[in-house]
Amino acid sequence: MPHDAYRALYIHIPFCKSRCAYCDFTTQAADGASAAVREYFEGLIARIRQLARDGELATIETVYIGGGTPTHAGSANLTSLLYALGVSMHLTSEVECTVEANPESLDARLVDDLWALGANRLSIGVQSFDDALLAQMGRAHDAEQARAAVRTAQRKFANISIDLMCGLPGQTVQGFEADVREAVALGAAHASIYPLTVEEGTPFANMVRAGEVAEPDDDAQADMMEAAERILCEAGFARYEVASYARPGFESRHNSAYWHGVPYLGIGTSATTMTQNAQRRMRVQDGQVVDDLDAAQMAAEDLMLAMRTAAGVPDSMLERASGLLPDAPAAFARLAEAGLAEHERGAWRPTRRGWLCGNELYGALLELSGS
Repeated sequence: MPHDAYRALYIHIPFCKSRCAYCDFTTQAADGASAAVREYFEGLIARIRQLARDGELATIETVYIGGGTPTHAGSANLTSLLYALGVSMHLTSEVECTVEANPESLDARLVDDLWALGANRLSIGVQSFDDALLAQMGRAHDAEQARAAVRTAQRKFANISIDLMCGLPGQTVQGFEADVREAVALGAAHASIYPLTVEEGTPFANMVRAGEVAEPDDDAQADMMEAAERILCEAGFARYEVASYARPGFESRHNSAYWHGVPYLGIGTSATTMTQNAQRRMRVQDGQVVDDLDAAQMAAEDLMLAMRTAAGVPDSMLERASGLLPDAPAAFARLAEAGLAEHERGAWRPTRRGWLCGNELYGALLELSGS
């Protein structure tokens, strides 16, 4: 179908040094220097060249190389990929190009190479600065390696994001607060805060089932999320999305694209492509359609996604959506009565309770389309 131009590109690297105890992503432990990894990158490069010939990369504004652990694949593979991107779509400084990194696989040479070939943002998977928690998660690094990785990244990069997890078994609010403060002290420009979710089939799920660790405590996670907001905002960060905080000017443009219905391309195993026009939105993963939305369903999804952000739903957006979803204004009124949303300065935004009870808020909006 004729579709709107793609503006974001996600590239999936499904390789890690080892799988973490909580991970249910499409990843596998592999030798980063192996022939299988090299062949995977050659396939990505061939796909990039084909997309460029088809004109699909001409309007890309953000690139995100995620995983897995892209840096585990090493400098030779990653620089080949970035070089192909640079040739195929002009990877200028105007394009936000993020590479995910884990501390154990980020060194000075790789930092220099990534910067030289057009990457301008690093997202470092720290998760915690507590060695006992890192070992419990099955992380391949310790706290000192995490600190060293951030300092090494700062050789070239000002735009550095740190991922932290909360609600881990045995984690205290005080311990998590110390993690957040350390991320600030290290000079991060962006922080992503993720509550632990125990997914079926993971080692954590097996440990919970066996009674070896407790299930995440919702109240404790809420306390930690509120602590993160307090500490980060006091340090000059602003919350711009449910799990993301940034210093002014360092918001992730790629993350924001997802919350604003921007069409995006996915390359690699399990990567999702979202294609849309005014009447239809489709998501395709590994050649299979995983979402096929009509105009009303698109409008409901757009309202839901917007309420994941600090900007919320402007009155003009709600008015447009009401043409397809007549019950939308009443739904927002109900959310306000429930304490999940509030209206101020011409927009509906999540309240503090709305941030913490997202599933209730988002579900109410998705139900507007009757799907």
